[in-house]
Amino acid sequence: MATSNIKTLIPCEIRRVWDFILDIENYAAWRSDLSKTEIISDKQFIEYTKDGYSTTFTVSLVEPYRRWEFDMENGNMAGHWIGVFTAKGNETEIDFTERVEAKKLLMKPFVKSYLKKQQAQFVADIRKALQEIRQGVCL
Repeated sequence: MATSNIKTLIPCEIRRVWDFILDIENYAAWRSDLSKTEIISDKQFIEYTKDGYSTTFTVSLVEPYRRWEFDMENGNMAGHWIGVFTAKGNETEIDFTERVEAKKLLMKPFVKSYLKKQQAQFVADIRKALQEIRQGVCL
C-alpha cells in the first residue's frame, strides 16, 4: 500500500476552507483534473476525470471544521483519504493523507508518485480558486 501526505497553510479562515473543499457539487468549476462530480447520497459521490474515468468516494467520517475521511475506489485502485483542518489564526493548515493499493500489479511501482502528483495538483487548485475569490472573503 502506498501512502502520501501533503501539509500546507492556506491563507483563509478555516470555515471558508472547509466549506469550499466540502462543496463537492462545484468541484468541476475549480478542479483542473475533473469534468464533473455526481452526488449519489450524503455519504457517496463520484468524480469524473476530463477523460471520463470515474472514481467512487464513500464518506466514512465528518467532524465539521476538523476532519473529513472517505474511502475511494476505481478500476485501478482502492484506498482511504484523511483530511485534517487546523485553524492557525486567519489561516488554515490542511494535512491530507492518502493510502492507496493498486489493483494491477504493473501499476504498483507508480502509485506513490501518482499520489504525490495528484495531491500537489489538488492543493494548487485549492490555492488558485481561493485566491481568485479571496478579495474580501478570506482575510
